[in-house]
Amino acid sequence: MQLDHHSTNFTSKKFPITLICEQVGTAANIGSLFRTADAFGVEKLIFCGKEIPMGRKMTKTSRATEKYVDYEVSENIQEKLSDLKQKNYFLVALEITEASHDLKSFEFPKQKRIALVIGEENFGISEAVLQQMDAVVHIPMFGQNSSMNLVQASSVALYEITNQMS
Repeated sequence: MQLDHHSTNFTSKKFPITLICEQVGTAANIGSLFRTADAFGVEKLIFCGKEIPMGRKMTKTSRATEKYVDYEVSENIQEKLSDLKQKNYFLVALEITEASHDLKSFEFPKQKRIALVIGEENFGISEAVLQQMDAVVHIPMFGQNSSMNLVQASSVALYEITNQMS
């Protein structure tokens, strides 16, 4: 028999992971990021940018997970990253670059809190933000496309990170 969310026996757990979203501006993606953050026990979501749609379209997609996931909205991603760096977070970007590491073979630090940075839907993570990272990882892909939806990519990365932390 198929179980619903009221009858599963999943153990609730929080991981020392903060998901930082640079200029993510689509309400459906933001709502889905709340669901993903809740599903993977992410400690906090930080949305950085000038216009972050947090209205009805977002809440329809989030399915009320915005009530359970700690989050904040900030215009200045540089300040947030500097603050997290001072708090000894390991800053890692999910982006394809000339020097990025394969997500499957990258070993995430187990004694540090992790800030995973994802980028804007069309242009990814800005160069200025990439310069602040301790590491950059990418998801190996085998088709014709070199990118995937940021929520799907975040889910893949969070699965790997939480798997290593478990």
